[in-house]
Amino acid sequence: MAANRKMTAKELDALHDSGADMTGHLDSKAGRRPGIEIQRVNVDFPVWMIESLDLEAGRLGIPRQSVIKYWISECLASKGSRLAAQAQSDAAKARAR
Repeated sequence: MAANRKMTAKELDALHDSGADMTGHLDSKAGRRPGIEIQRVNVDFPVWMIESLDLEAGRLGIPRQSVIKYWISECLASKGSRLAAQAQSDAAKARAR
């Protein structure tokens, strides 16, 4: 099958099931990962909080930003945040399309 011809889902499934190399049939530039688009925000923290974040980041061996993102995601998930649940639902719906 030519790489520039669109394949049906059945053809792609059959190719996958046969164990053949599928990379020539996939457009990696068109790939998306819904629900994880990045939007930059600025947050002001008191110095003591930044110092505490830096200590924790150093202890874990990860950047400060990773500590902040992880803690916020954990807090939202543990609180059963309506917005976090909605974002996860939207991402799942987008993946199903």
